[in-house]
Amino acid sequence: MTLFLDPEQDPLGGGYHLIQSRIAIGAGGFWGKGWHQGTQTQLDFIPEQHTDFIFSAVGEQFGFIGSILLLAVFWLICIRLLWIANTAKDNFGSLLAIGTLTIIVFQIIINISMTIGLAPITGIPLPWMSYGRSSLLSSFISIGLVESVASYREKVRSDRAF
Repeated sequence: MTLFLDPEQDPLGGGYHLIQSRIAIGAGGFWGKGWHQGTQTQLDFIPEQHTDFIFSAVGEQFGFIGSILLLAVFWLICIRLLWIANTAKDNFGSLLAIGTLTIIVFQIIINISMTIGLAPITGIPLPWMSYGRSSLLSSFISIGLVESVASYREKVRSDRAF
């Protein structure tokens, strides 16, 4: 069913989550309503807001600015992963960093897209934000492995000519 294209087809059933998520993000405005001040999140209009719809809670409570700051943090993590992949001393380390980057970017794009209605609701968590121990653990383990690659790369001398 294509409820993500028109959630008003079933506003009390399958389209309910997406409608409430859009309302919450729109209600946040530019600056947001403040920590624990959002009506949609505090009155439980958004079901599963601690897992799949955590971005709508961020959008309502911290607004456009908070959402952009969250995306900036994710962007910095991605830049770090690219830098590690570029400076890894072997192909395995580089592929490990690129694989971790791909998983994180995929989860971010799908979760935010489903929250704002650009993709169907799938249940993919937002890394380090959604409540879920297995997702959180696997994200931290993968980042730990990539940071291990970064710490064991060859030291580049500054007097070396390129």
